[in-house]
Order: sequence, then structure tokens, then C-alpha cells
Amino acid sequence: MLKLNDETMAQIVFNNLIFIFIFSNEIIPMRIKTGLGQDSHRFTQDASKSLILGGVIFENGQPLLGNSDADVVLHALANAISGVTGVNILGAVSDKLCLEQGVTDSRVYVQEALKFLRGWKICHVSFSIEAKLPKITPKIAEMKSSIANLLNLTLDDVGITATTGEELTDFGRGEGIQVFCIITAIFDE
Repeated sequence: MLKLNDETMAQIVFNNLIFIFIFSNEIIPMRIKTGLGQDSHRFTQDASKSLILGGVIFENGQPLLGNSDADVVLHALANAISGVTGVNILGAVSDKLCLEQGVTDSRVYVQEALKFLRGWKICHVSFSIEAKLPKITPKIAEMKSSIANLLNLTLDDVGITATTGEELTDFGRGEGIQVFCIITAIFDE
């Protein structure tokens, strides 16, 4: 541990807040991890499906192709959590849930990923969505609420941005949706 004199204090900038750790003149280290997740799906003409993003139904939105509900936002989140835990959920685990047990709700895949945090606590999550359609902005507040409830976070701890990417990719040209997700987790001792 780094020793401090009586007049010294340590400031650590974290998540737009400043935490000051002074305890017996020692800096107490904080363990932090980040997880990066990505997922993408093409659109489908399957009229039996709904477009679901972040656990929110987009009425009149063209659905995404996938065995599950194809919630590309929650799939990116599950992958980001896997980046922290080292346990891949999308793939063998989600296939077993979906194909063998009929579980198509992507919230269940995220809940499965959360089981492996083992003392780590997610304190912030941010999404970047690339799509020409649907328009994401009108549903951002509802998506933030859905994700905050799923992760037990405040609305301020969920960030969502959307772009067409100047139509430089298949997603920006309207062929599907791509999502990147980054999470910040602290070790909760």
C-alpha cells in the first residue's frame, strides 16, 4: 500500500465521481474491470416475430433474424458481462436455453451471465447502436429503464447512443442492427 502523510489525500476519478480514500494514511486500491460486448443481427420478414431492443418492443419495427427474440442490445450486454467473468453465455449456454428449453427471452441470457459475476458489481453500462431503422431516440428512455431494472442500476448509470454511421456499413444502410456495449464493474468486497 502507498503511504500518505497527514496532509496528503488521494483522489481517484471514477464514473464521473471523485472518490477519496483515506484510511490510516493509506490509499486503498479499488479493483475495476471493463467488459466489451458486440452483437449484430440482420432483419427478417418473419411476421411472427417482434423487434425487441433492450427488452423493449418497437411496434411496427422490422424484426431481427435469430433463434431467440434476437434482442441485439441484450446480446451485446451478455457478451460484455462475459468479458468481465470470462464465461461465455451466448453460444452453448444460450443455445441450450433456446433450442432445448424454448427460452427465447434474451433477459434470461443476461440473468444467466450475471450469475457468474462472483463479487463483481456492474456500476455503469453504455451502448452504441448502429442502425438506419428503427429510430432509436424515441425509445431510449424506455430502454434505459428496462436495462437499469435488469441490472439493478439507476437510470444515470445506463447510457445509450444511436447512429446511422453515415450509412457506411450494412447496418447504417438498413440491413440490420449492430450494437457495442461496454460495462464497468467494481469488485464489491
